[in-house]
Amino acid sequence: MNALVTGAGGFLGLYIIEQLVGRGDHVRSLCRGSYPELDARGVEMIRADLCDRRTTIAACRGIDVVFHVAGVAGIGVDWKHYYQINTLGTRHVVEGCRRHGVGRLIFTSSPSVTFDGTDQKGVDESVPYPTRWLCHYQHTKALAEQHVLESNGADGLLTCALRPHLIWGPRDRHLIPRLLRRARSGRLRRVGDGTNLIDVIYVENAAEAHLLAADALRPGSPAAGRAYFISQGEPVRCWQWIDEILALAGLPAVKKSISLSAAWKIGAALETIYKLLRLKSEPPMTRFLAAQLATSHYFDITRAREDLGYQPTISIAEGMRRLGIELQG
Repeated sequence: MNALVTGAGGFLGLYIIEQLVGRGDHVRSLCRGSYPELDARGVEMIRADLCDRRTTIAACRGIDVVFHVAGVAGIGVDWKHYYQINTLGTRHVVEGCRRHGVGRLIFTSSPSVTFDGTDQKGVDESVPYPTRWLCHYQHTKALAEQHVLESNGADGLLTCALRPHLIWGPRDRHLIPRLLRRARSGRLRRVGDGTNLIDVIYVENAAEAHLLAADALRPGSPAAGRAYFISQGEPVRCWQWIDEILALAGLPAVKKSISLSAAWKIGAALETIYKLLRLKSEPPMTRFLAAQLATSHYFDITRAREDLGYQPTISIAEGMRRLGIELQG
C-alpha cells in the first residue's frame, strides 16, 4: 500500500517506517527536518510543518493509509504552541485525507487524554475524558483525537486512534536522555511513595500496533471510529523501572524523594510563574508531571487484542536488554 507517515523522523515514526518498508509498502514521509536515515530506506520525503495546511493536505494525494504520528509533547504552558500543532495540525491531516480520498487514518494519541490526576487502575476505553485538564498537551491531543474519531465515515475515510503509554527503547532522543540528564545532575527525585504501577510499551510493539490497526480498518470493522489503549499488558512499578534504566547506564538508584502534595504545589506555582513571564521553556515541575510520577495508571488492552489482534511480541525483559546494549555502548 501507499502509506504516509507524519513525524517520520521521530522516535516512533522511524520504527513505523522501518516496519512498513520491511513488508514492501511504499512510504512517504511528512516531517520538519531532513533525515538521511529515511532517504537510505527509499522513503519519499516531504519537508513541512503540520501548520502548513496546503502542503499537509497535498501530502495525502495518492495515499491509501495515513499514520499521523507527528505532534508536540511536553509540559509547557504555551497553549498556542500545542494547539497549533496537535489540534490544528491534525485537522489539516484529516482535511487532506478527505480531500484526496484516503481510505484509512491511524492517529497516535495518548492515554493522558483520559487522565485527571488520580489513579487509573486497569481502566478500559469506556473511561471518559476528564472534566479538568492539567496541561495543554493532553488537552490538545484530546481535541485532536475527538476530531479524528468524529471524522470516521466522512468521505469514505475510516479512522481509529491508538493510545500507547510511555514508549521506550533504543534510539529514543527525549524521554530516556532527559531522565539520565536529571539523574546525572542530581535533580531527579522520586515523587510519591514509589509504589505506583504504570503501563509502558516497547517502541517496536507500539509500531506494530499501528500496522495492525491499519490492516484492521475495513468497512464493518469494529476498529472504525474507536480509540485503543496500547501497552505491554503488564504494569511495572514506576520508580523500580526507572532505577533499572539508571542501572543500565551505570547510574545509582534514586535516593531523594518528595511527596505528591509538595510536588503538586511546586508545580502549580511554577506554572503560574512561567505563564506570567511568558517563558517558552518547560517548568521543571508541573501538576501534571507530579501526578504522572506519583499515581498509578495502567490500562485494560482487551479491546486492542480482540479488534486489532494486538499482542506485544517483544517482552519488557528483552526490551531492557536491547536498551542496555545501546546505553552501555
